[in-house]
Amino acid sequence: MTYRADPARYDTMEYRYTGRSGLRLPVISLGLWQNFGGTRDYPSAFEILSHAFDQGVTHFDLANNYGPPPGAAEELFGQVLARDFRPYRDELIISSKAGWGMWPGPYGDFGSRKYIIASADQSLKRLGLDYVDIFYHHRYDHHTPLEESMGALAQLHRQGKALYVGISSYHEDDTRKAHAILKEMGVPCLIHQPSYSILNRWIEDDKTIEACAELGIGVIAFSPLAQGVLSGKYTKGHDGTRAAEKNSSLGANALKPNVLKAVDALGDIARKRKQSLVQLSLSWVLRRPEVTSALIGVRTLEQLKDCLGAVNAPKLSPAELKAIDAAAKGGMLDQRPNW
Repeated sequence: MTYRADPARYDTMEYRYTGRSGLRLPVISLGLWQNFGGTRDYPSAFEILSHAFDQGVTHFDLANNYGPPPGAAEELFGQVLARDFRPYRDELIISSKAGWGMWPGPYGDFGSRKYIIASADQSLKRLGLDYVDIFYHHRYDHHTPLEESMGALAQLHRQGKALYVGISSYHEDDTRKAHAILKEMGVPCLIHQPSYSILNRWIEDDKTIEACAELGIGVIAFSPLAQGVLSGKYTKGHDGTRAAEKNSSLGANALKPNVLKAVDALGDIARKRKQSLVQLSLSWVLRRPEVTSALIGVRTLEQLKDCLGAVNAPKLSPAELKAIDAAAKGGMLDQRPNW
């Protein structure tokens, strides 16, 4: 059966401008990290992706290393594009990144021009696209001159392989430097993708979010649910969850008793608002005008629907924000980039 998008897909989603650009993103964007790898079959992937688009989620975020194995998420999304989403390409914002290890040897990681350009070309091939809408440098590289990494982004932009460029997990000083270098090259730094949640506020602590506002850079927050900790599922035990998986990316500090106690207290606040904890957490991230979108990752359709319940939710009152701060205080996580 040929997929036909819901005619009402734009009726309820909220869209925000990205910094001082003309590009608007949905307040909820869908990332394909970890959950769309080689073990995900086409029908279950399409069920989630098509429902998201039918609800106005136009932005799908990928990276070269998303899987597992690396590259698998781009390949799967490329199949969805070719088979079902192709008529809607101009309604989609598709992003990818380079910055983590992809192939052996000295040219398959970090931030050299050699690596970034080659990786972008590989991503386009896996996706079956001539261009992505946004291409990021995935992490700051202390061993490569920033002028080289930003020059690679500018080259992709000038070649039409990326309509916009951005950075991910850059601290304040490096964000300012990257913006200045790109500006000198005549290429705007559209967007910054940092981790940000109720329990992880490093972009507030080191003023990165304020720098983005000053410079006109949009902010899209990844891990707004602290990799599922703010779903409340870990307070019930770890069996069957990501934390139980071998080589889990979820650090042990995220599951300490003080963190889980904070999560329980936040759950009480959510119930008083008649929201799920997931929805409260997304509402909190989206409370700031600097934040263009909250980038979610889901394994199931039910998780996606829960997240979408945060769209157009009532704003948090000053009293609720104060209560959230008090509940979270004892369970804060330090997840700032440290490479």
